[in-house]
Order: sequence, then C-alpha cells, then structure tokens
Amino acid sequence: MIDFESLTNDFEVQYRFYSSEEGGRQGPALQGYRCDWQYADIIEERPDQVWMIWPIFLDSNGRFLPENTEVPNQGIAQMLIVDKGLKESVHKNRIRVGIRGYFVEGLKRIAEASVTRVVDLAQ
Repeated sequence: MIDFESLTNDFEVQYRFYSSEEGGRQGPALQGYRCDWQYADIIEERPDQVWMIWPIFLDSNGRFLPENTEVPNQGIAQMLIVDKGLKESVHKNRIRVGIRGYFVEGLKRIAEASVTRVVDLAQ
C-alpha cells in the first residue's frame, strides 16, 4: 500500500485525460497509476523528452483518492518528481504556475495539464 502522506508534493496541476476518441487511454486510470510528464513548451526542440514525474490524484475536497480507485477524467493531482537529483538542476527552473504539460505513456499524450501551484519544489 502506498503511504500518500509521506510523498513529496513538488507541484500541483489541473489535468484532463483525453477521451479515447482524442487518442487517450482505452480504459480508466487508477490511483497509483504511473505515467510520465512532458513539458508542452519544449516539444518542438525535444519531442522525445519525458520525465519521471508522477501524479497522485486528489478528490474534489483535496484528499488523496484511495489506492486503485478510478481517477476522474479531470481534476487536481499532486506531482512527485521521482529523480530528486533533477529537482535543482532541471525542474526548479522550469516549473511555475501556468506551465503546461502532458501525462504521457511512452510518447503518447494521454492527458493535458497546467501547473496551478508550486509547493515543495519552491523550497
């Protein structure tokens, strides 16, 4: 079982999963699901660059969804930067409110997101 309370909340996003008609996932995502992050503003220069930054999904009251619970098609997620060595060298300089990105499976974009709050990454 994942102890969500012990994980770092580096930043938060407002996300929307694409429908299958838009090229999104074929089935629902569940809490604990691990996709990667792609910055929207560097796709032209680095279309293959993705980062291990994982979403932890919240309900409409800001509480963690239970593990293996189906995730809403849109909502808020806390984002966890997995490679702590890249926090300072890459992400601290890039992440700010308004930055757009995607949840990706491989290079397939499955959701769009926008940073709404910088939390632990700002420290």
